[in-house]
Amino acid sequence: MTVVSRPIVAAGALVAMLGPAVAGCGGQGPDGGPAAQVAAHGDLSMTEPLSWAPCKDRSAAQASPSASPASSSSDPGDTKPGRDPKAARYECARLTVPLDYAKPTGDTIEIEVIRARATGPGQRIGSLIFNFGGPGASGVDTLVQAASDFKKLNTRYDLVSFDPRGIGRSSPVLCLDDRQMDAMQQSDSSPDDSREEAIYTAEQRAFVQACESRSGKVLPYVGTSNAAKDMDRLRAALGDTKMHYFGISYGTELGANYAHQFPTNVGRMVLDGAVDTKLGTEALTLQQTAAFQRALGDFARHCVESGPRRCPLSAGGKDADAIVSDVAALIQKLDAHPLDTAQGRKLSQTLGVTGVATGLYSTKLWPALAQGLMMAYEGDGTILLSLADAQNGRDENGRYNNIIAANTAVTCDDTNERFTVEDVKGATQKFRNVSSVFGSSMVWNLLQCTGWPVAGENAGQDVNAQGAPPIVVVGNIGDPATPYAWAPALAKELGVGVLITLEGEGHGAYDTGDPCIRSAVDGYLLDGKVPADGTRCK
Repeated sequence: MTVVSRPIVAAGALVAMLGPAVAGCGGQGPDGGPAAQVAAHGDLSMTEPLSWAPCKDRSAAQASPSASPASSSSDPGDTKPGRDPKAARYECARLTVPLDYAKPTGDTIEIEVIRARATGPGQRIGSLIFNFGGPGASGVDTLVQAASDFKKLNTRYDLVSFDPRGIGRSSPVLCLDDRQMDAMQQSDSSPDDSREEAIYTAEQRAFVQACESRSGKVLPYVGTSNAAKDMDRLRAALGDTKMHYFGISYGTELGANYAHQFPTNVGRMVLDGAVDTKLGTEALTLQQTAAFQRALGDFARHCVESGPRRCPLSAGGKDADAIVSDVAALIQKLDAHPLDTAQGRKLSQTLGVTGVATGLYSTKLWPALAQGLMMAYEGDGTILLSLADAQNGRDENGRYNNIIAANTAVTCDDTNERFTVEDVKGATQKFRNVSSVFGSSMVWNLLQCTGWPVAGENAGQDVNAQGAPPIVVVGNIGDPATPYAWAPALAKELGVGVLITLEGEGHGAYDTGDPCIRSAVDGYLLDGKVPADGTRCK
């Protein structure tokens, strides 16, 4: 369950990616002075405007950067012209940035950028830059998939997103090829004995070695702090005096980091599905594990309330606890007995856990999750496998994007914590106590950065943004991927945070379509009306 070890991608994008598979079945802050900002990322006075061109030759469907040896594509970034007709309304460009900001005149990399121009009516405000989550998700692809959710904002903003460094088309971190990725997803992510532990740790070492071998040059420079510096270069290249920003999930961590480094450059900023940057790896992972278990319970209660005709999982008078117990039993059974699927691959225990977790990201996915579980109980893992593939960045042709590799690289650059097998064993019972379904897998995610060739740093934990204008932080009570407690924590850590709460379900709040949340966020971004701190939407 490696991918969900950190907050991932907007739920709306997951719905879009899943479709065919499921249907077939102010002042100056401490770091905010001009001199400090120039020292942080170089002199921006010579930043050139972006050169925009139609995206038709850069399909929204990202080619695999981890192509297998049998792949016909020789270029990790190759795409076929015009594969997605929606791409016609988008323009793309590349932003040149230093690989190492400590050497601003040294090697450079290019950041892929996409925009949809403001449609009107009303006066254009500027650019609204998005990061939809991850770390590891392609902002270029996701903007195309999710732009309709932001149609009202698009009337007065150019919607802009990008593939952060190390991700997608922006000097992607490459590790395993497609065949190796498939094999990794079939391996046991919750070893039960010394033999399985040895296999697991050997696979972990092989993954790290592959990343270092294929991407060693970029690995030290893909952390969140550098991505935030890239965003300020992007702001300047767009011709915007202030950066207006919408960050979701991991995008809240990136936005908070930007606000800390460049508080006087912040315009209107929304952070939805907040990450508590002060948490250490174990606490973050444990709290997320508990949140997924709570979300599974919420799903089960909704199933019972819907009745067996609409949700057969509740047939026979089963209550929510019984439904959750059935899921736990299925996951346990998959350890020894993977299920057949229509895709011709097996639904392993690892893929089963990821599939169930993916189905909890949005209430829009709950019907697919219910159907997938019913089919799994009958011996068919097809829908759960489709859910897992969507989360893992695997397309129907068996090609992976680099979300898993990039997730690991960014995560391990952003922390210097490194865990041992003994640490995992010592924490296992805590994780199992908070989740019968996810605990045994999630605890092993603590080894994600063990042996990583970059030492990592914890500098990003400080996100105090004094000197920035009010920043709107949004939390959802039922969020499985970014537990609600992280939202008030981030609002406090920023020092200028304004908290809005949704008493709802799913990852993030704006994407749910809740009219109260939409009104508050749209009013702030479009009209500059800062909502009252503590606003609650039911």
